Amino acid sequence: MKLDIVMFGLSITSSWGNGHATTYRALIKALAARGHRITFLERNVPWYGDHRDLSSSPHCRIKLYDSLRDVSQHYSSMVAAADVVVLGSFVPDGAALGDWITSIARGVTAFYDIDTPVTLSQLATNSSEYISPSLIPRFDLYLSFTGGPILQLIKGMYGSPRARALYCAVDVDVHKRVRVPTQWALGYIGTYSEDRQPLLEELLLEPARRLPKHDFVVAGAQYPSRLTWPKNVRHIEHLPPGSHSKFYCSLRYTLNLTRQHMAAAGYSPSVRLFEAAACGVPVISDRWPGIEEFFVPEREILLASSANDVVNILSRSGELQHRKLAAAARERVLKSHTAEIRAAEFEGYIKEVISQPANAPSVEAV
Repeated sequence: MKLDIVMFGLSITSSWGNGHATTYRALIKALAARGHRITFLERNVPWYGDHRDLSSSPHCRIKLYDSLRDVSQHYSSMVAAADVVVLGSFVPDGAALGDWITSIARGVTAFYDIDTPVTLSQLATNSSEYISPSLIPRFDLYLSFTGGPILQLIKGMYGSPRARALYCAVDVDVHKRVRVPTQWALGYIGTYSEDRQPLLEELLLEPARRLPKHDFVVAGAQYPSRLTWPKNVRHIEHLPPGSHSKFYCSLRYTLNLTRQHMAAAGYSPSVRLFEAAACGVPVISDRWPGIEEFFVPEREILLASSANDVVNILSRSGELQHRKLAAAARERVLKSHTAEIRAAEFEGYIKEVISQPANAPSVEAV
């Protein structure tokens, strides 16, 4: 089955200040390798326009548009004829776009939620501009970065005919082991987020203050200029995806931090977990429900709740434990969390929709 797929997403051209771009790039690359044809449509907005690190792709056609009218004038035939049309979360004017897509598309339609807990919080307060409660049942599929009980909520409360987990994944051609000197005891990649900052303070900045002879690093955009970094913490404003492997492999450990909405919902792995593990770097993560579904604690990942936990790990871990942890995590990622695996899951969900009539009950996957 070779599909003609149209995707509307927040951005594929710029990885600056968002995790959507790397997700789309990895998934689309894997889908193209399976023989599918993909067109990616992105709203041409100044922020991403000023920070583009991808102008074209060998794996898909990239089309920029300026307005909803621009979309309807130039891409109506494409959307109507596509086998699959996907609308991603946080797309500007997404609710209006979703109404148009589900009105004219003759193929399978899917809402791809890379921000599921945030979306549900906004739906509860009627503040979302990219999806609405009345729109959800009109999509054949609700593909969610979050699994677990939330999938039943999307189906039961919002009427989705099929809510399925499509977790983030890693492109193992981009994220892999490379030989570079170890420079830092602990590092973190992540755009500044107000609700995540207390965790960064507790699990990286405070350990840095307690371990002045160790070096630490934070890579990410939009951190306030007023923020004071400890002397042994370096801040890198932005790391393009092509530099991630060297960065990860220069760390003894990497830190994973989860936004409050994601942590509360659980079952919401960050792509950073998979990227670092694919590079053979041990991960220290905050705790959240369902993390054991992705990595086995103490064998494939280390969990920390406080600065004391992190200090103890950095101070006491031996070389043998370090190597075993890294090898086990990498093996788990290659087995369960690559973009190729997600592409096969995506394809399976599309086949499920095609094989079942619209009014037939579907077997719920959670």
